[in-house]
Amino acid sequence: MTKSRNDETGLRWLTICGCFVFAASVLGQQAVPQPAAAVTLDDALSRARANQPAFAAARAASESASLDRSIARAALLPTVTYHNAYLYTQPNGGKNQAGSTGSQAAPKFIANNAVREYASQAVVNETLGLAQAANLSRASAAAAVANAELEIARRGLTAAVATLFYGTATAEERVEVERRAADEAVSFVTLTSEREAEREAAHADVLKAELTVQQRQRDLADAQLAMEKSKLDLGVLLFEDPRSPYTVSLPVEKPLPLQAEIEVAAQAGNPELRSAFASLKAANLDVRAARAAYLPDVALNYTYGIDAEEAAVNGPTGVRNLGYSASVTVDIPVWDWFSTQHKVRQAQIQRDSVKIALTATQRNLIAQLEEFYNEAALAERQLASLKLSVDTARESLRLTRLRYNSSEATVFEVVDAQNSLTTAELGLVDGNVRYRLALANLQLLTGTI
Repeated sequence: MTKSRNDETGLRWLTICGCFVFAASVLGQQAVPQPAAAVTLDDALSRARANQPAFAAARAASESASLDRSIARAALLPTVTYHNAYLYTQPNGGKNQAGSTGSQAAPKFIANNAVREYASQAVVNETLGLAQAANLSRASAAAAVANAELEIARRGLTAAVATLFYGTATAEERVEVERRAADEAVSFVTLTSEREAEREAAHADVLKAELTVQQRQRDLADAQLAMEKSKLDLGVLLFEDPRSPYTVSLPVEKPLPLQAEIEVAAQAGNPELRSAFASLKAANLDVRAARAAYLPDVALNYTYGIDAEEAAVNGPTGVRNLGYSASVTVDIPVWDWFSTQHKVRQAQIQRDSVKIALTATQRNLIAQLEEFYNEAALAERQLASLKLSVDTARESLRLTRLRYNSSEATVFEVVDAQNSLTTAELGLVDGNVRYRLALANLQLLTGTI
């Protein structure tokens, strides 16, 4: 009896231990952090184009405009219909001999040919007119406008992603600067405490160093919060879960091209300019399509098949039912109460508005080229000065700490040197992102990104 109880107790302990081991293994698996994905600018742009609704709408509009062009082209081609019908008409009882003289009685409803009539025909229709050709050209111009608008949407999305991408990279670099500054402040607290213990520095030096550490820790926390916010803003465009861990990988920094090269590339690849020219072409075609209403239309019809009292190629008397008919219709406009004239005037008003928009787009492109190039050139020139400032501030801090160790400098001079180095490093970070964003703006104008 005792042995049985001991066995049951042992089994219980094994079961409990096994549960703890299983739970620990599950918690251990859940506690393993997911590796942060390294996202390049190209990856970010590709992900954003797949997730951004405005870009998806622009792409759908472009594809729809291409189908409209195909529909307009089809309107110029003949249509073929296989027509089948059975008509029954009330007979007149044989009292009225007007109408059919075949095997059936005459129909009472004289619009039809017989009491029972069968139709099985292939019908070919074609309408010729200037309006149809103008509609095809108008659809082609509209497709060009939609493609240009899609490119504008793509570049707008690219600009937004690039801003968030470089902003996230800047936020990460600012965190590193603030972390280095906090470590430097902690190191200086240790130095002042050691000097106070050796009676080589006053306790006020320790307090000043501790105040600096506290401020640096607050600055570091603010920088980390800004980095997390920037990552969430970019993560909304990239991932299903914006909280997914990732890091940004900056592309290789490129030198600034010559201004003449930028201007030539912008004139050839600027989507706003292409959209404005395509809109002007579409407006001119609208005027032509409106004027086409003054001209006649020619409609052609060819019908081949059966239209007889029996659904057969040959009738009972040997008459062949299979045959054809053809017609040509010319519609000449005569009077429409000036509606065509007013439509032409409407199209001309819209065309004049599009011309003004085109000239405004050209002026804006010239101004943007000059503005963005000057911004990029200045940012590139200032990078060397900012790097020199960092090196100078770092050397100044080193020398000031040596002088403080030799009791030749005060704690305020050390703290001031620390602040100068931190300010110079943050300025270099901002200068780098300023140059990269200015270069990205130029690349957007020229279509190279």
